[in-house]
Amino acid sequence: MKKVIYSFITLLIISTGCKKSFFDINENPNSPTENVIQPNLLLPSILNSTAKKMATNYDFAAHWMGYWARSGTYGQSNPLENYDITTSYERTQWVNGSTSVTNPVVSWYDILKDNDVMEKKAKESGEMFYVGVAKVIKSIGFMYLVDQYNNVPYSEAFDLENHIAPAYDKGEDIYKDLLLQLDSAATLFAGIEIIDPTMEEADVMLGADLEMWRKLVNSQRLKLLIHQSQVFGSAAPTAEIAKITADGSGFLMSGETAEVNPGYAVDQFKQNPFYTAYLRDETGALVDNFNRANNYVLGKYMNNNDIRYQYVFSKAQTPLDGNVYFGYDFGFIDPSPDNPKAVNSSNVAGPGLAKSATQPQWLFTSVESLFLQAEAIERGWLTGNAQSAYEDAVTESFIWLGVDDAEAVAEDYLNQNATIVNWAASSNRINLIVMQKYLALAGINNFEAWVDYRRLGVPTDLPLSLSPSRAGRHVPLRLLYPQEEYSYNKANVLAQGDINAQSSTIFWDK
Repeated sequence: MKKVIYSFITLLIISTGCKKSFFDINENPNSPTENVIQPNLLLPSILNSTAKKMATNYDFAAHWMGYWARSGTYGQSNPLENYDITTSYERTQWVNGSTSVTNPVVSWYDILKDNDVMEKKAKESGEMFYVGVAKVIKSIGFMYLVDQYNNVPYSEAFDLENHIAPAYDKGEDIYKDLLLQLDSAATLFAGIEIIDPTMEEADVMLGADLEMWRKLVNSQRLKLLIHQSQVFGSAAPTAEIAKITADGSGFLMSGETAEVNPGYAVDQFKQNPFYTAYLRDETGALVDNFNRANNYVLGKYMNNNDIRYQYVFSKAQTPLDGNVYFGYDFGFIDPSPDNPKAVNSSNVAGPGLAKSATQPQWLFTSVESLFLQAEAIERGWLTGNAQSAYEDAVTESFIWLGVDDAEAVAEDYLNQNATIVNWAASSNRINLIVMQKYLALAGINNFEAWVDYRRLGVPTDLPLSLSPSRAGRHVPLRLLYPQEEYSYNKANVLAQGDINAQSSTIFWDK
């Protein structure tokens, strides 16, 4: 944890070291000074880094959850495919990876350190808009950390003068405090009367639209509650739902995706993160030959007259035997030298996801928000018609992906007499909602699918890896703490006990 001490300075150097950077804040990028680290200068970088991490750092979840698979161009990839997780696997969720200007790999703790600095600076200057935003980002970043590791440093994480080796907080306690952080953010946004142009410019996601920020707060509140559905059991989180209802702003609805755009352009370091990671660089060259469509989800689409596969995945560059859309089984090893390669298969940046290099980068989509609402209504937490909410969420998925004549196509899809689709034909409506949420979020929020699988076991027929070295292991229940924690924060990490990715659960995984 002590490596985070200078993380915000590092990020400022990274952000300003390139002449064409989005986030130039110093005349001399090699000498960042305290007086220039102001909330309006930090916010664009924080929002961009948060959206980028959520959209491009969860390939492993996409593979485990049946969305993606390794292309035939590559050999076996472990521990991705045999689930034998180590303390070095996905360490950049916690500690920074590459600090190169071309492709910095920034950890959640780095983003959250910058966010903590922004919140403190904003409190000092009385700029409560930034304080509210900081609390929302805090709730997102620490939710991701808890959902991967359970107990993590939280209350002492950034008090490095007094806690150079921060203690760990329990995952359930962090979730409780994150809800309080969102309560505070909602109150702040409701009480702000003046928004100046500087705030509008700095907020590269919602343009300082306070109503949209309040909707995002409520959607994030609901997400934290839905993650804990099995903790609540048959009871409802009545007090928390009452706060959402009392706020009166509602949730992110159709057409209301929270998405970031600091000015993406077809230029080096300036393209949309998802597009750059999975489709093409600024020269137009294809960049990802590893990630390809998984046969599991491809079959779920194709076998149920679901055209969305043509928007989530791309046509093969060079189809073989008429297979315009071609996928792989996760973990399968084909010894034949003539097996289909990357060019013969469907990449994961289909035209509904990677629309252009300049598109905004989604952070919290309307699609996900509507599915969260549908589940909450079916559980009796929110008022409304669960079937209508479910069908609205499915329809929004078609609209969001840009399906031609989306509403009509979605209606035909929903009217199928198939238990994976049709409301009346389903005997378990929660599983139906979550399964359709799974199909709707492919490539959009791979991580949320992993949360739902651990929370509810949906998809119920998710295939395990075919890796010959899997040795009976199942989809990991969590990640292991990175080796850096055992080196720099040994006493506190050892206090968490023996951690096993196959048996140690997140607190909400019942």
